[in-house]
Amino acid sequence: MEQAMHYHRPSSVAEAVKLAGTHSDDRMLAGGQTLLPAVRLGLFAPTGWIDLAGIAELRGIRVDGDDIVIGSMTTHEAVSASPEVRKRIPALAQLASGIGDRQVRNRGTIGGSLANSDPAACYPAGVLALSATVQTDRRTIAADEFFKGLYETALASAEIITAVRFPVPEKAAYIKFKQPASRFALVGVCVAKTANGVRVAVTGAGPCAFRVKALEDKLNAKFVAESCDGVSIPTTGLSSDLHGSAEYRAHLIPVLAKRAVSAALMTKPLARDSYPND
Repeated sequence: MEQAMHYHRPSSVAEAVKLAGTHSDDRMLAGGQTLLPAVRLGLFAPTGWIDLAGIAELRGIRVDGDDIVIGSMTTHEAVSASPEVRKRIPALAQLASGIGDRQVRNRGTIGGSLANSDPAACYPAGVLALSATVQTDRRTIAADEFFKGLYETALASAEIITAVRFPVPEKAAYIKFKQPASRFALVGVCVAKTANGVRVAVTGAGPCAFRVKALEDKLNAKFVAESCDGVSIPTTGLSSDLHGSAEYRAHLIPVLAKRAVSAALMTKPLARDSYPND
């Protein structure tokens, strides 16, 4: 006899953690934009769900000093429409506004996207380039330590992302060359000029998001679009599929980085006394 699938809707992080310890084979459900289609396709069959949608403490966007803190269950649409994000990190609002379609943006969440670590997802590039930190129910994980491989992160079993903290950069922009059907990034590049130097992060080109030191070195020397010219990206480890070869993706990375730098330089920073809700 088949066992009935069970469903849990905790109202707090503590309750969700307790449920995860009791029902170790259940899956955490955030926006469900990847997991639910995977179930319908028969790719896996969980024994049950722990739905995080009822946890109010995991939603919302707030300003904390010079940082923006986004709750893990905050939708892409909420990030893209947030006055705080649009004023302080317009590149992040623009990134969120280009994810999927309207349905995906209204259901998908930043925490779900990061925990899933799809190789072509947009948020990982933004998190890496902006030097964000991922906060969980147990610890804080630096972006550089978070993405480990294909659908693999530093999260332990039953560890729950609670928020993502973004330092406000001096300048930043995200440009993606999207696959027209899925709207995932065939290649996406986020460039950020931060207090600790320039960071360039790529999604869509490999098993997970990664940084490109060659471009960072050039842009740290001179933050102009032309610094990306002539930078050669090795094809080792890059993805190759029916949408584009590894060589094609390698070619796109500096091209999109150049466009991102141009876009970042065109975005005028807002005077701090004009920030809302300070």
